Amino acid sequence: MRRETNILTTDVSRFTANSDNYQTRKVMLQTYFKPAWRNMLHNRTSSLINISGLSIGIACTLLIVIFIKNELSYDRFHRDANRIFQVVLNGNMDGQEFWAGNTPPPVGAALTSNIPEIESFTRFYKPNDIVVRYEESNATEKYFTEKNILAVDSNFLQLLDFKIVEGDAVTALMKPGSLVITEEVAKKYFGNENPIGKILRMGQDKKPFGVTAVLKKLPSQSSIQFDFLAPVVDFPVVKRFSWSWVWLQMMCYVKLKENVQTDKASIRQLETKFPAMVKVQAANGFKRIGKPFDEFLKSGGKWDLHLMPLTDVHLRSASIGMPWLSHISNIKYIYIFGSIALFIVLLACVNFMNLSTARASKRAKEVGIRKVAGSTRSQLIKQFLSEAFLYSFLSSIIAVALVAVLLKGFSMIIDEPISFQAAFTPSIWLSLLALTIITGLLAGSYPALYMTSFKPVLILKGKNLFSGSKKDLLIRNGLVVFQFTISTIMIVGTLVVLKQLQFFRNTDMGFNKENVLIITSTDRLDESEESFRDAITQIQGITSASITTSVPSGGAFGDSYKVQPDENVAEVKDIGLNSFMVDESFIPTLDIKVTQGRNFSKTFSDSASVILNQEAVRQIGWKDPIGKWVQYPGGDDVRFKVIGVVKNFNIESLQAAITPFALFDLSSKTYGSGHNIVAKIRSQDLPKVINQVESKWKSFASAEPLDYNFLDAAFDSQYRSEHRLGRIFSIFAALSIFIAGLGLFGLSAFMAERRTKEIGVRKVLGASVSNVVVLLSKDFLRLTLIAIVIAFPVAWYFMNKWLEDFAYRINITWTIFLIAGLSTLIITLVTISFQAIGAAMANPVKSLRTE
Repeated sequence: MRRETNILTTDVSRFTANSDNYQTRKVMLQTYFKPAWRNMLHNRTSSLINISGLSIGIACTLLIVIFIKNELSYDRFHRDANRIFQVVLNGNMDGQEFWAGNTPPPVGAALTSNIPEIESFTRFYKPNDIVVRYEESNATEKYFTEKNILAVDSNFLQLLDFKIVEGDAVTALMKPGSLVITEEVAKKYFGNENPIGKILRMGQDKKPFGVTAVLKKLPSQSSIQFDFLAPVVDFPVVKRFSWSWVWLQMMCYVKLKENVQTDKASIRQLETKFPAMVKVQAANGFKRIGKPFDEFLKSGGKWDLHLMPLTDVHLRSASIGMPWLSHISNIKYIYIFGSIALFIVLLACVNFMNLSTARASKRAKEVGIRKVAGSTRSQLIKQFLSEAFLYSFLSSIIAVALVAVLLKGFSMIIDEPISFQAAFTPSIWLSLLALTIITGLLAGSYPALYMTSFKPVLILKGKNLFSGSKKDLLIRNGLVVFQFTISTIMIVGTLVVLKQLQFFRNTDMGFNKENVLIITSTDRLDESEESFRDAITQIQGITSASITTSVPSGGAFGDSYKVQPDENVAEVKDIGLNSFMVDESFIPTLDIKVTQGRNFSKTFSDSASVILNQEAVRQIGWKDPIGKWVQYPGGDDVRFKVIGVVKNFNIESLQAAITPFALFDLSSKTYGSGHNIVAKIRSQDLPKVINQVESKWKSFASAEPLDYNFLDAAFDSQYRSEHRLGRIFSIFAALSIFIAGLGLFGLSAFMAERRTKEIGVRKVLGASVSNVVVLLSKDFLRLTLIAIVIAFPVAWYFMNKWLEDFAYRINITWTIFLIAGLSTLIITLVTISFQAIGAAMANPVKSLRTE
């Protein structure tokens, strides 16, 4: 009986507690949120401005948070991502220091054998584009030029986690001639047929590869993107490269043992073991360049290996030479976009603060009556914070709707595929909740403290507490200055980024890249390659065509050469040269200027000739380079006679400085590589010419696909991050100005309302419309000028730091600041004018009747 009584007592207690909690929530709702809702409805204009500003601010911030989360999630899907590191090389050859993501092929095995902390390694090599064929059962053949093929070690799918749909990760790449493909490739070649065991033939020799496994579509957040995986043993070129070669597009990943610490300090400590190992392992490899490794180090050479965390590859390898790795970004842009998000949400909060404090006089009696009725200051603060949270909550709901509508377009702008489901993960919802709370606190804290600080006796006596104390004006004006300072900085940033991108497009790179057609992998034509080149030069609209191993923006072969700077001194100097092998039409096709000597010519035997750029001649120290010799230490120590010097031209984007460069005659066959044909086209004939080129190609190689692109497009693709930054800067600069303008519109409307009677008196005394407009505008324009003065040095500093990443860059001229300043002033003036002109044109009789 006692137990039943206790149970009953417990249930009653619980019911009472629940009832009390319910009553508390109900009282709280009635006490705080109902008045907040009524006040919101009563002041529709200011409420609309506040909600609009906060909604746009939260939506912008949410989009940027989604973008940043996407960027930070790269490569984290791998099971042991925290233990996997990319091996990178910090080298110095012939005075040229570089960082390379490509590493010599023997590096992985040497590290695993000599460094006990390393558990395993895997390598992957990207060959040139390969034609892949599949013969169907009806004897018809499908063939495509595939660009995303990787040659990998057999344990590639064991060290990295790419999900297998069919097949076995352990055995899929064990045998030569194996092939792993993605689901998309399987669909493209085999339709609905089972791809396992099917044969695809690759390359000019149509070597057969059997499909052993199919992978699920690769995550978009993978820095490694591919369509095919083939065993590296099927690519003999890899075996020919030793410790002194980094020009092969091969990367090496290592996996540390479980008990090894992976913090930055521990990794740096681990790297101290590498130099001794490299010194022993690399000794034989450096004999190829005719210099023992010890001597190479003593002469200032460097061959240092470092470990980069796999999760850092996407954001921290922009300065490392890995042009073929997919979706490389820059950590700096995370900081830039994060700052933009912070400033935009602050702008929205500042709007709320300004409008709330400006309208304080409208609610003074409410505060006084509540205090007289017994409300404490803490209760009133809760009341005003509740209003701010209500605004923030409603704005967040609208912001989510805006993001849902804008996400597809935003994904196109940032060039990243992000769906709503992928974007709104639990962490993003938590971020939104935190953003809603923080926005409510930021927006509501100052108005709550400000409006609850008044003494009720003075308010109820009708004393004007809102005439504008110096402290209040300083804070309110400071908030307006802050808004337009941020907006002006954003305008300057946008102008600088867009001008730098324009500089990239219009700068003379030492050759003509406009309307230059690149036909890739033309070595597939074998002996017919020259005939095809000659045939397309007969097409009306093509002015010239050339066969070359590479083109600007397409990478170059680099190696060390020996030169004799002074013919009177026997001393030999080493110099690193990047190079192409070209025919005699390459220089005229790209309009490269020959400054000394001559071009290659069929009237001479130029197989042992070389043409240098001005930078190579400068670094060697030759005053008269024509007739001098360049010796290639590899192979049989072949010498090349300098027959010409060309004006410096950029083989990479303008982010990199011009380096010593050489053009070798195609007949010299200094090194093996794929071929391309570049053709100069008259712009008005472009569509017609392309059709004729395709027709000619079919007559030479009907069973091969024609693959082409344009040189200017290839260069533009190298500025992906900068284009993205320009688009984002432009959009968010416009939105920040809109948010600041919204606040200014509301503030100016309220100020005009407060000065209604003053305006009426002035008009009766003879003031013109322009006089009244100037009266209402001058204070805001003065604040805008102060904001501009503050913004200019801040914007100059940060944009100048951004420009330091580029070898060739614009100067931030006064015209940029003039345009930004005038834009801010015009926006301010236009925004204020809506209210100022309306107030100035109002009937003064009605104004004087206003109480």
